[in-house]
Amino acid sequence: MQIRILAIGRFRNEPIKQVYDNFIRRLPWPCELKEIQSSKDFPISQLKSREASLLIDSIPKKSFSIALDERGQMLTSEAFAKKIGGLRDEGLQDITFLIGGADGHGKAIYKKADLVLSLGPMIWPHLFVRAMLAEQLWRTSSILSGHPYHRT
Repeated sequence: MQIRILAIGRFRNEPIKQVYDNFIRRLPWPCELKEIQSSKDFPISQLKSREASLLIDSIPKKSFSIALDERGQMLTSEAFAKKIGGLRDEGLQDITFLIGGADGHGKAIYKKADLVLSLGPMIWPHLFVRAMLAEQLWRTSSILSGHPYHRT
């Protein structure tokens, strides 16, 4: 199974990137981060629409897409692992996570995404979201393999 993370904006040499890299390195699945740059010289509605188009254009065909958004479905770590494990067991080869820009996702993302997922009702800095997603992917792999990292 291939994991892909498409994100508006980019990491710099920051401590949060080290946290992200630490968890991604442990995953049993290949994981690719594609950072997408977008000009900020547009009104917010146009910017969100443009960023949505850039993200959608980068989703591989037949990939299951999961948009991260505070208004999305909230899952426990166990339920998230069950969802990812179910997709894997159905033979799905590719999962793409979508992280929008500072102003959130454009409407087209909500129509395109197979799942809209929330990491909680609070709004998080987008670089933190990457690190939090990386940790939850590691936790998912731990739950699915019976590794003791995840404890309830």
